[in-house]
Formats: sequence, C-alpha cells, structure tokens
Amino acid sequence: MACDKNHSGLKAIMSSLPTDQGGVGRHKCAACAYEAGYHAGYDIDGTLSIDNVLINLEESQAGAQRHKSPHTAFALGYYNGVRQRTIDDN
Repeated sequence: MACDKNHSGLKAIMSSLPTDQGGVGRHKCAACAYEAGYHAGYDIDGTLSIDNVLINLEESQAGAQRHKSPHTAFALGYYNGVRQRTIDDN
C-alpha cells in the first residue's frame, strides 16, 4: 500500500537525496525512512536499524520522495536527529 502521509515539509530534503531504483528498499517511502532515522538519532534508539525500518515502510508515493534512497534518507535523518538532540541538550 502506498504511503498516504503528508511529507510536504520534507520536500527540500527529499529533493537532495540520490535516486535509487534498485535493491532492498526499492519503492519504499524515503520520507518515512528519514523520519524514522531522525527519531532514532534524536532518541538514541540503538535497537532501530535500517533493515527493521525498510521492512515496515509503506510503498513510496509520488512527489519529491519517489525513487529516492531510503537508506540515505534514514542516515540523513539519524544525523539530523543526533545534531538536533545535541543542540537541545545545550
């Protein structure tokens, strides 16, 4: 089933990600992967891995996140979550 979440706030981030047409995660929602990575980084959830995220992601939808790498999206979200947590802790 295709993702029906409103990811319009992530359009600029999704546009900056590389295109990914193959492999594990193909046709998965990169915006959902970004959000999962962000929360994992912000909350320091060491149990959440990209493999677990990919299994549970909705299919991608049209828009900026279509055919974008969910692996890169998760990693960028994780980085941004850690960075924001560091800012919030100071």
